[in-house]
Amino acid sequence: MRGHATPPETTGTFLPDVRATRANIGGWAQLSVVQYFVAEAAVIEAWAGPEPYSRATGFISDLGAASCGVYEDRAVCSPLHVLMNASFVVQGLALILGAVFLTAGLLCVAARPGVHAQRFHATTADEEPRTRVLAKPWIMAVAIRILTGVSGGGTVIVGLVPEDVGSPWHFAGALMFFIGGGFALLLLGILWFRQTPMSWFIAACGSLCIGALIVGGITGMEVPQPGTLERLMGYPVTIGLAVAGLVIAQRVRTVRKAAKRKSARGA
Repeated sequence: MRGHATPPETTGTFLPDVRATRANIGGWAQLSVVQYFVAEAAVIEAWAGPEPYSRATGFISDLGAASCGVYEDRAVCSPLHVLMNASFVVQGLALILGAVFLTAGLLCVAARPGVHAQRFHATTADEEPRTRVLAKPWIMAVAIRILTGVSGGGTVIVGLVPEDVGSPWHFAGALMFFIGGGFALLLLGILWFRQTPMSWFIAACGSLCIGALIVGGITGMEVPQPGTLERLMGYPVTIGLAVAGLVIAQRVRTVRKAAKRKSARGA
């Protein structure tokens, strides 16, 4: 997405086309990750283990275990494990789609209407020739895209490789989701600071995820309520990225409606 140059050779600024179809797809793709909570509730309802499933003590991955039995001293039996793993994959693909379609320029301006995105800035104000370097907001936006894609890729792996198949990729995928998603939210909260009230909430989601991840790493998840701790890692990522998708989708909708009104007046 190129937008309108002003001119990029000297200022490095441009106005991203927020009305683009790809922006709309990317925003709604990230917002769609909330489907996970519906799937999780349905899978928990169908749980067939010897004890009722508890979000406080049960691990999320137990819901996707492919067979009934004892796994790491836990009795697991999830008849709807296919639904849970499909939800993981769909969630991951949605995040990857968002990472691909939501360009760095769009992320820079999504929460501040009418402002140009800056890709480069000059290291000197008056001297020639100027040396152009990437602007910090642009670097952050690129990092957010990469981290979101990593988080999505990790979720896809979690869905394709259930915990009870004996592969280390399941654990690696979970870490990719937590770490990538947590830091993406932290950076996005900073990027959107003072641009939208949601920046505080998004940054808080990232902080909660990273904080819980650190606690889990220190304790080895040997806590009274490991399910709660794991959900403090995962839920904030899903909620925070969905909120980011909502902010972007609303911005796209607002700009498109304004363009239609302007077109109607000019007709």
